[in-house]
Amino acid sequence: MSNKKILLIQAHPDEGSLCQALADAFEAGAGNTELRRINLRELQFDPILHQGYRGQQALEPDLLAAQESLAWADHLVFVYPNWWGSMPALLKGFFDRTLLPGFAFKFRPNSSLWDKLLSGRTAQILVTMDTPGWYYRWVWQRPGHTQMRHTILGYCGIKLKRISEFAPVHGASVAKRARWLRQARELGQRCVQG
Repeated sequence: MSNKKILLIQAHPDEGSLCQALADAFEAGAGNTELRRINLRELQFDPILHQGYRGQQALEPDLLAAQESLAWADHLVFVYPNWWGSMPALLKGFFDRTLLPGFAFKFRPNSSLWDKLLSGRTAQILVTMDTPGWYYRWVWQRPGHTQMRHTILGYCGIKLKRISEFAPVHGASVAKRARWLRQARELGQRCVQG
């Protein structure tokens, strides 16, 4: 059994979503490990970073707690739908508001370089899509995966180790959805073991 501290972030705004079920299955698979969970739809926060990085925008209590959990975790698990080639606005707003200079990264004086303040952490993604995986990869060049790997997580020093796609959701049979839930449970088990 691993001593890995896992933070599971479920970012679909609908409580009855497949993403919710996948997150539940992952958590069940992880068993009795140290795991915290954030369902973004339950948080109270303004997802808009109104002044960019030019000003200070006070963090709501839910975002302060989320930052504490991000700092606590060794491994992050994100579960979300792929909409318009990338993450939903709720997750992007969460990143905009929590992954701030001084917490997730730090600009170096008189330099275009930065320090990655969340280094040493790993992550994995469970993502649902209506687009077939092969089409998303070869035709659209996986824009959402690239964004997560390089310009969000990687920028902060978090190494993205695994992306699990559940697609296409549109028209998926009950049997296929059940297989996906088993797969998510197995991913939770493997996460704890490895």
